[in-house]
Amino acid sequence: MTGAYLEVLRARHAARLLVGTLTGRLPNAVAALAIVLFVRAEGGSYSLAGGLAAVYGVANAVGQPVLGRLVDMYGQPRVQLPAAVASAVAMAGFALVGTGALPLAYAAVAAAGLFTPPLEGGLRALWSSVLHKEGQVHTAYAMDAVAQEVMFTVGPLLLTLCASLWSAQAALLVVNAIGVLGALSVVVSPPSRAWRSAPREAHWLGALRSPGLLALLASFLFIGMALGSIAVAAVSYADDHGGDVVYGWLMAGVGLGALLGGVVYGARQWGGEPARRLRLLVALLAVCYLPLTLMPGVVAMTLLAVLAGVFLAPCIACAFVLVDRHAPRGTVTEAFSWLVTTFTVGASVGTGLTGPVVEAGGTLWGFAVPSAAGAVSLLVLLATGRVLAAPARGAVVAASSENDPNRAVEPRFSSGDRA
Repeated sequence: MTGAYLEVLRARHAARLLVGTLTGRLPNAVAALAIVLFVRAEGGSYSLAGGLAAVYGVANAVGQPVLGRLVDMYGQPRVQLPAAVASAVAMAGFALVGTGALPLAYAAVAAAGLFTPPLEGGLRALWSSVLHKEGQVHTAYAMDAVAQEVMFTVGPLLLTLCASLWSAQAALLVVNAIGVLGALSVVVSPPSRAWRSAPREAHWLGALRSPGLLALLASFLFIGMALGSIAVAAVSYADDHGGDVVYGWLMAGVGLGALLGGVVYGARQWGGEPARRLRLLVALLAVCYLPLTLMPGVVAMTLLAVLAGVFLAPCIACAFVLVDRHAPRGTVTEAFSWLVTTFTVGASVGTGLTGPVVEAGGTLWGFAVPSAAGAVSLLVLLATGRVLAAPARGAVVAASSENDPNRAVEPRFSSGDRA
């Protein structure tokens, strides 16, 4: 199982790009928790902490596709590093100003979210230049999805450890400094410096002019909703079964399931059409959310949480392949950034929706939301199956010396028409 991953990591620059990207994304992975810890340390309320975290999230959702488009137009080093520095400086300003001047605090977290560099999209744009086999790129996508779960698990632990050893303010400063170093490691690498997007057609919609990409984004809005709703329903369950410790176990279970599913999925090569495979994976994801409504004891519920997460990372990895296929020429970074934004917005909507559902109908109905959202995601994929289908074989590839994964005249995977 490890052979496919080792083959990817042995490729020149691959390990550096993966580690650098994960490190650079650390501030974003822990931003909400870091803001909450800092505001509480300053004596602020949870409402204030939630408001500041929400402003950061909205600004981040807006900034990712905008910066992704700039990366496609001007290259990675000229956008990613200045954005990382600007985001870190803004968060440092928040840490120094504190909550005493609320307009400045809100402006600082908004700037930090807006300028968060689109390192995720940038990495996925680089894989096909570092890895020269299509199967390796697919494995790298799965490894990327797994690494996200690791980051969102390890990141909060590092943040809370730093806050306990020093202070919440120091933790905020340290993680953002680490993020800048991670971004620097990526943008000074030869693949990042050499990467150039293909010539793009001037269009105000950018990547969103692709019907296939729009269909995929619509589907992943609901997958994000499913993940966001689990977090709220798990809080309600934990309140009746042991408190915060139980909540931690449930969310760790979801993360562990995603990690295991992603590792297994990426360890082998998959034949067939990726759009059809994504429909199957989303169907399995929705089905695996259903047992959560049984709400058994804590141990059994934790195991069901693991099951609920198993197909999440494979869905994300398969979606990466489809984004690469359907991104219009010259918009690959922007397209991947739109997927990040859509998933984030969906999670926020799911969180906001499930709160009233739990209050009105109880925890059971809260756990019914993820499965319902997964079912709607599947319906979107079924309704848009024709536009998500792979282009016909034999499409002409435009000759180009540029290092871009979307050289094709028609949207398709860069290294060929094989799924």
